[in-house]
Amino acid sequence: MKKKTKIILALASIGLILTPSLYAKESNVDTKTKKEKKKSISTEKTRLEAITKYSNIISILEKHNVEGYTIEELIDKSLVGMMNQVDAHSEFMNKERYKSSNESTVGEFGGLGITIGIKDGAITIIAPIEDTPADKAGLESGDIILKINDTSTIGMKINESVKLMRGKPNTKITISIVRKGETKPLVFEITRAIIKVQSVYAKTINDNIGYIRVTSFDQKVVEGVSKAVKTFKKNKNIKGLVLDLRNNPGGLLNQAIGLSDIFISEGNIVSQKGRDKSNDQYHNASKKNTLTDLPLVVLVNGGSASASEIVSGAIQDSKRGIVVGTKTFGKGSVQVILPLKNGEGLRMTIARYYLPSGRTIQSVGVTPDVIVEAGSINTVKNEFEIKESDLKQHLISELEKTNKKKKVNKSKKKKKDIITTEDLKNDIQLKESVDILKSISILESRYKGKNKTINAKK
Repeated sequence: MKKKTKIILALASIGLILTPSLYAKESNVDTKTKKEKKKSISTEKTRLEAITKYSNIISILEKHNVEGYTIEELIDKSLVGMMNQVDAHSEFMNKERYKSSNESTVGEFGGLGITIGIKDGAITIIAPIEDTPADKAGLESGDIILKINDTSTIGMKINESVKLMRGKPNTKITISIVRKGETKPLVFEITRAIIKVQSVYAKTINDNIGYIRVTSFDQKVVEGVSKAVKTFKKNKNIKGLVLDLRNNPGGLLNQAIGLSDIFISEGNIVSQKGRDKSNDQYHNASKKNTLTDLPLVVLVNGGSASASEIVSGAIQDSKRGIVVGTKTFGKGSVQVILPLKNGEGLRMTIARYYLPSGRTIQSVGVTPDVIVEAGSINTVKNEFEIKESDLKQHLISELEKTNKKKKVNKSKKKKKDIITTEDLKNDIQLKESVDILKSISILESRYKGKNKTINAKK
């Protein structure tokens, strides 16, 4: 068997040549018009010429490449390059990469604790995962990774950078990053660790607002948020909820749909449309899955991507809640992972996501209803300001007595389960969310009171 024939067979074995598609069946050809036949023949001729060109180049490379790569190695390298050229999220995965691709959705994996993507051709941090080595070291959403140890990331693909950053726990790695507003690169030395992801945190604010933080969309999100919402519903003091999706890089689509369904009772949540109509899907809310109608604020920022954008966008479009923060990342494409032989895989972009209003997320993101930049509140007390309560012998009001009792009761609670006034001062976006919910609560109570007065007069 000649070498060229071997190459053609090798290409056919991995699906680059699909012989049935090259030769139309006689019965199908007969039903086509003359124009359609001509176009079909031209298309198949072009495809065959392209495959022949690819075969010739592989043959030349196998014979002359200085490193002595085999045909199998050359084909793997060409697949890596081809998938990376298709779009920023598609890739050919060898055994090692395919295995690691599933770890982040299971809830435990090794590394630094960051989610990365390619933005404007550069390896960019979408978001650090909360309470991981990367988060503790100070890496931020939007940081561009310039070097990993002594290796430049210019022209590097995502899978290459992931491979360099992952390693044995307790080993050190140096990351050089470029950050907006900084005049020179910042260097971070980080110790790798086993990353255990807790995807859902629930706390209370001022005893009357529920706070739910979702750090990533793994398999446990819907379960965790449902549990938190049910707990808050039992507390009659809870007047509203904050859903914090800041620096949440996304994850599983079914979890994003399920989370949205907890708050949205009807209508579309998200749809996906691709070139192949078989990939089109529509996901609608169900009233039976809705757990609460409490006033809702969703917090987002530039590190909120993919599944986070689906949830915040669906809640915004359905007018179920108010979105607060800064514009999201803008990752609105759909990837599927197809297993190949020998433990390899193919990640492929097949469609784009569309929000209920029909708008796309891709490269656009979700713009909050209320724009609030990150930061803290600087409170300066006027040292010359004196109030009645500052006087030594002032009369103690009933309200002061009640507040003293509340402080004693609060101290009995675990601090990890509450967000204090001091915490709010250090997080202006969260404080703004709380203020919005307070305003809604005040307006609702006043509106109800007005209705009662009108009805009594009637």
